[in-house]
Amino acid sequence: MLKSTEIGTSRLDLLPLKVDHAEEMAAALSDPALHTFIGGTPHTPQTLRSRYERLTAGSPDPTVTWLNWVIRLREAEAPCLIGTVQATVNPVHHGAVAEIAWVVGTPWQGRGIATEAARGLVDWLGRQRVHTVIAHIHPDHHASMAVATAAGLTPTDIRHDGEIRWHRKIR
Repeated sequence: MLKSTEIGTSRLDLLPLKVDHAEEMAAALSDPALHTFIGGTPHTPQTLRSRYERLTAGSPDPTVTWLNWVIRLREAEAPCLIGTVQATVNPVHHGAVAEIAWVVGTPWQGRGIATEAARGLVDWLGRQRVHTVIAHIHPDHHASMAVATAAGLTPTDIRHDGEIRWHRKIR
């Protein structure tokens, strides 16, 4: 069974999600603009705490694994949490498929952080039982498309809830 472990990149630490991260993450992800393509509104610390409790408890389906990390920027004056990456891993008859997602707080966007975090995640998944990585991206979300491309994913003709499915075979 896969389990979130710390992943390091040149500037970042991807730390396994903990409920105690909720308050700092609520502040980091408080800009309503982050919800332009995914809908909803920013979570309060209390609602994020409840969400993190559910996520850290794991999937109710024993065949599905939820993996969640917070992104800590090491280069800051004081290292801080600035976003998240996640993977939902589903077994299939020929290996595991991971659906990934990422979000970086508005003040840290445009610095390659989401790209670095997504690459770190995909590289880590490649060392696990995962053979395919997918992401679903809104067709107007050009920044996320650039992140997916940099992580080695390519767009497909498949649409899911109006989003484009991106795909990468690892093995």
